Amino acid sequence: MASILKSLRLAADPNRLRVLLLLEQEELSVAELQEILSKGQSQMSTHLSQLKQAGLVDDRRMGKNAFYRLTASTQLMELFRQAAVEIPQAAQDQEALRLALRKRRDNMRRYFDELAGKFGRQYVPGRSWKGIAEALLKLMPPMVIADLGAGEGTLSQLMAQRAKKVIAIDNSEKMVEFGVELARKHGIANLEYRLGDLEDVPVRGGTVDLAFLSQALHHAVHPERAICEAWRILKRGGRIAILDLSRHNFEEAREMYADLWLGFTELEIERYLKAAGFKNVETAVVYREQEAPYFETMLATGEK
Repeated sequence: MASILKSLRLAADPNRLRVLLLLEQEELSVAELQEILSKGQSQMSTHLSQLKQAGLVDDRRMGKNAFYRLTASTQLMELFRQAAVEIPQAAQDQEALRLALRKRRDNMRRYFDELAGKFGRQYVPGRSWKGIAEALLKLMPPMVIADLGAGEGTLSQLMAQRAKKVIAIDNSEKMVEFGVELARKHGIANLEYRLGDLEDVPVRGGTVDLAFLSQALHHAVHPERAICEAWRILKRGGRIAILDLSRHNFEEAREMYADLWLGFTELEIERYLKAAGFKNVETAVVYREQEAPYFETMLATGEK
């Protein structure tokens, strides 16, 4: 009876109860629990130590990491699940758990990042990133693309090689003027530049196959509105692709690059996309810089 009472006392703390509910679904590392619950390492370690002493969880070592799994009885967990309805964060934890597990799977990307880092160190005739990019562009089906926050339109011009039409949107008159002249100079007839804002896109609704935002969203005053605008202009079945920085602490970016937001978390972008109405949403960190300030690039996609 004493162990049951001790278990109930421990689970009365909302954070420890959230831990138990998460571990009921998946074995998790301390770092993963920290990220899901937004808690510091010391605080999380204390909670886990108390739960382990009570026999509610157990741990195992894998290299430098400790993974925790649930050992509480089915009867206790049934009681804890009933109590969880009083904790609003418990429902949000499920979404954060799904993202954490996806990140775990995406860690395999680090291996491929290392391979990619070796790509240019050894000379192999005919192999280059430009060649690969050109090949992928040729495989892209002809479609109408809106390049939102296009700047001078470097990517717009690349995509115009294969696209049916590219509409490059930017809120800088000089950028638009420069892009128009560049497209004229190179004879790119299917590329149109328009002056406009990410949150009020000058494109008719339901007319675009792909809405593309490359390092543009962190310049939007209201990122969620920009994503809603992308949804509006897309045809049914159209897709959105966002390349942007993961959340960082490089404050100098506000002055150096006029950034309004210091990147985003995957969970934030996923929530914006789903709130706008996108389905089949996927996010992943696709590149990590090896030099300070160690920016990470996130790719997010969704379908209307």
